[in-house]
Amino acid sequence: MKKHYFLGSAANYKGRLWAHTFAVGLEKDRGALQRFLSQKYSGEAILTKNGRSALALALKAYFEPGDAVIVNGFTCYAVYEAVKAAGLVPIWADINKENLNFDIESLKHIVEDKIKGIIIQNSLGNSVDITAIEKFAKRHNLTIIEDLAHCVGVKYTDGRETGTVGTAAALSFGKDKSIDTISGGAVILRHPCKSAIKAPSKLPKVSDTLRARFYPLLGTISRGLSYVHLGGIWMRCLVKIHWVEKSADNKLDLERKIAKFEAKLALKQLKELKKSGEAPIREFCLVRDRAEVLKKLQTKGYYFGGFWYERPVSPERYYKKVHFPEDKCPVATEVAKKIINLPTYYNKKDLEPACKIIAEYMEGEK
Repeated sequence: MKKHYFLGSAANYKGRLWAHTFAVGLEKDRGALQRFLSQKYSGEAILTKNGRSALALALKAYFEPGDAVIVNGFTCYAVYEAVKAAGLVPIWADINKENLNFDIESLKHIVEDKIKGIIIQNSLGNSVDITAIEKFAKRHNLTIIEDLAHCVGVKYTDGRETGTVGTAAALSFGKDKSIDTISGGAVILRHPCKSAIKAPSKLPKVSDTLRARFYPLLGTISRGLSYVHLGGIWMRCLVKIHWVEKSADNKLDLERKIAKFEAKLALKQLKELKKSGEAPIREFCLVRDRAEVLKKLQTKGYYFGGFWYERPVSPERYYKKVHFPEDKCPVATEVAKKIINLPTYYNKKDLEPACKIIAEYMEGEK
């Protein structure tokens, strides 16, 4: 039986495994990536160790410690970590079920004097109503920061591209993001900063670079071993000896640069995305009895247990640190219990049997 995996057992790097593992980067590749991003987003690009570091730099550039910023009520711990690293206060906004983003209805209930900004996430590549939110932000004098981890190349309904609206844009090149080099990130500062920002100057740690380089290979081995029921054991051992790092554990670091080979790979993917014009959007479904759905999917060779969000702010192991106000974000809390995401790296034909199973359990279906 052919097995299909989601995040839990390593993303599928078929077609670019060896190109990633043996990529040779030079200092000029960092410069080329920086120039490309500066031109694309009309701002000053700074390359970072990862996406959360990029977002933290964006927040530090335009806000003062103690300021509050609105954060999507359905997100990952990396966003929360970036907000706290900048010395800011997260104000959670509930979402809608259609695109997993906050909207005007949820925003208009939470504006307070101390709120100075808003982080637009475009969850899983599904864009917000930018026209309405931009008007809202101007009315309340809120600075917009765009988080492009899920949505590089996505167009808003008014035709503008994500990353070209806000005061700053932050990109993540982490595992299974729009641009995936395992680690790395960038921030584009599109307006004069309120606070001086120092670009990372330290080289990446050798251990981090090696993990990023060999993760696709180790993940591919894990997939192969799964056919003899050893894939999970293999991956857990790698995590324990620190040869593999879980995405949420990639520490925020404002001093270190992106690896040269990652900069080369990120630029290549950005150019391919620009040429194709097809931005990846992760499809999602809300189902009844998710545990039963995942079990049925496994019987057909689909292992989707590594879904993005099992909590409004994932992963589970960091959830208590966030002190998430579930009572104020009931939709996000409900969605986290019902969502199933589909991988972007399989074609529709491969996913047909999985979609049929999921359809039986979708909300509103019987």
